[in-house]
Amino acid sequence: MAAGEELTLSGHIQHHLTNAKMCTVDGSVVFNKACSEAGFWTWHVDTLAWSIGLGILFLWIFRSVAKKASVGVPGKLQCFVEMVVEFVAANVRDTYHGKSKLIAPLALTIFVWVFLMNLMDLVPVDFLPAFAGWVGATFFGMDPHNVYMKIVPTTDINMTAALAIGVFILMIGYSIRIKGVLGFIKELTLHPFNSSNIVVQILLIPFNLLLETIALVSKPFSLALRLFGNLYAGELIFILIGAIGLAQLPLHFVWAVFHILVIVLQAFVFMMLTIVYLSMASSDNH
Repeated sequence: MAAGEELTLSGHIQHHLTNAKMCTVDGSVVFNKACSEAGFWTWHVDTLAWSIGLGILFLWIFRSVAKKASVGVPGKLQCFVEMVVEFVAANVRDTYHGKSKLIAPLALTIFVWVFLMNLMDLVPVDFLPAFAGWVGATFFGMDPHNVYMKIVPTTDINMTAALAIGVFILMIGYSIRIKGVLGFIKELTLHPFNSSNIVVQILLIPFNLLLETIALVSKPFSLALRLFGNLYAGELIFILIGAIGLAQLPLHFVWAVFHILVIVLQAFVFMMLTIVYLSMASSDNH
């Protein structure tokens, strides 16, 4: 938006839902609107900064609690961390039917990390973007309207897709590890339709491959889009409420209380689906 141009409601919403971008164009590093012609290799620096920062915060808190853990009467933070660990461990025991030392730490990391990223949705929508605009204007001479800051990484489809792709790679890896390359290929080509007649079975291979490939690929898509859609919608409602002036305060409180359930539930769903998908990939029932 040009300097001095009036900020409309649609412009306000678009500004809050736009990531801070960095890319290279003709060998030069450029930012934000100049990245519209950069194509695929555009970095969303706010998503990267907040997600990495929250990941480091998660590691620091849990490491500090582990180092200070005592067998006596635990502190409140230690009790909370132990409750989270036990909650995740119980779900892994009940859901994952294979044997792997990776699943429980992975599930704990996903649950806490996604929860922390979702929790940023409760920060007032105008506070940090306005602060970023003030910093840009004060120290770098930038137009505040051209300074962007999205603080909820899970409202960025690139972040949720990256998490889902990581789970998808693990699914493929566990399938090949448990069943072998030949077993993985058989799973894709000989199910769900099969026949004792070798000719008929060969004719069924293309249909099986199509159905199994769709079922396999749909899993990371569902992971990424479910998390992104719920958090993006929640953020959009916060922005719309914030645009109505002082009357926003009671509405913000009501929506924030409800949204706490969404924040926790979406972290739990992402964790549980990850465990379920990896359990299915680790099973050797065929």
